[in-house]
Amino acid sequence: MRFDLITIFPEFFAGPLDHGIVRRAKEAGIAEIHVQDLREFTKDRHRTVDDRPFGGGEGMVLKPAPLFEAVESLLGHGLGDAQKRVPLEAGTAVVLMSAAGRLFTQETARRYAKLERLILICGRYEGVDERVAEFLATDEISVGDYVLSGGELPAAIVVDAVTRLLPGALGNEASAENESFSQLEPCATGNSIAIPQAPQARLLLDFPHYTRPAEYRGWKVPEVLIGGNHAEVAKWRRKQATEKTRRNRPDL
Repeated sequence: MRFDLITIFPEFFAGPLDHGIVRRAKEAGIAEIHVQDLREFTKDRHRTVDDRPFGGGEGMVLKPAPLFEAVESLLGHGLGDAQKRVPLEAGTAVVLMSAAGRLFTQETARRYAKLERLILICGRYEGVDERVAEFLATDEISVGDYVLSGGELPAAIVVDAVTRLLPGALGNEASAENESFSQLEPCATGNSIAIPQAPQARLLLDFPHYTRPAEYRGWKVPEVLIGGNHAEVAKWRRKQATEKTRRNRPDL
């Protein structure tokens, strides 16, 4: 899978994407990551990418022209105009990282992991010209209900979350299935266990983990985890995951 990151701070990504699973995925050829300097698509000697918004207001806004041209350069073709728009290739998405976007979730990451190419636009200043969100981006995504200085950190988060879902990126593929936001809470139906269908289905946080020593400063590992009964371990983990979800994330 290929990631393209469009930013005015290309040096930002020299660190966050050079470690752990993302680095190993790049080395294995599973993920290909390119960073594009937005200022290369400016026309003036000051390499200006922003301007004051119409109607007034505080701060500056990223202009549409450099962003459209950057994406078109990466795609290798134009995207048209208001009279005739050229659709993106199948398997490609253009994502604007924005505090005003839809919340990024594990389900979003799974959807992106099925693509061939993900182009991430890192917003800055007071925002981005709305024509970018409306006519260039296929998605407008936020990583949380808070405001950051720019879209670089959120873009790195998206790359990490998506990369670890790519086939071969993890040493153990089951790791991506048995973790927070990847399991549905079961509901009892008679003597059987069934998974409720959306929208009733509820995501679970990961269950608690313990490792050696079995006792540390008087705190002991739960007996069920060292008893060797795998069915009881699975039952305990499900119960603990459900309780932790209700305690920490009742909204789920």
